[in-house]
Amino acid sequence: MTTELEARVAALWAKDQIRELRHRYHQAVNEMDIEGIVALFAEDAELDFGYLGRTRGREKIGQFFGSMPDLLPFIKQFIHNHIVTLDDDGEHGQGVSYMEAKTISDGQAFFVSGRYDDTYVLTDAGWRFAEMVFDPYFSVPFQEGWAAEQRLQMGYGQD
Repeated sequence: MTTELEARVAALWAKDQIRELRHRYHQAVNEMDIEGIVALFAEDAELDFGYLGRTRGREKIGQFFGSMPDLLPFIKQFIHNHIVTLDDDGEHGQGVSYMEAKTISDGQAFFVSGRYDDTYVLTDAGWRFAEMVFDPYFSVPFQEGWAAEQRLQMGYGQD
């Protein structure tokens, strides 16, 4: 019974640490802390942000996020529904979370929404992102609103 209880507590602790990793990422993005973002990735981590870009390795991930302040001088992200699963080895895991953001680009306000699919790895420094994939649902100007984008995707308003 003790061994089973210890395993459950270890799994709960790992999931809590992984959730904190995800939250620290968004805190660093919101504060434009590029070094803080990079520190959350494993040395050979992969990043896939679809049309926004793909890269691999901490140095290149740093370059990717280093351009963020020029592209998005204002960004505030809000994370939802972070679900974490652990592999049997206790040193790898996966996660899914959903994000809403308010950004400014070229002086224009945007609504952004999407899904993160992550792979995590336990390193000597703690849990880190081994892979982060972002699937953007929409990025639309505030004046248009996300409903206009959804209406077009659903075929409404087309002649």
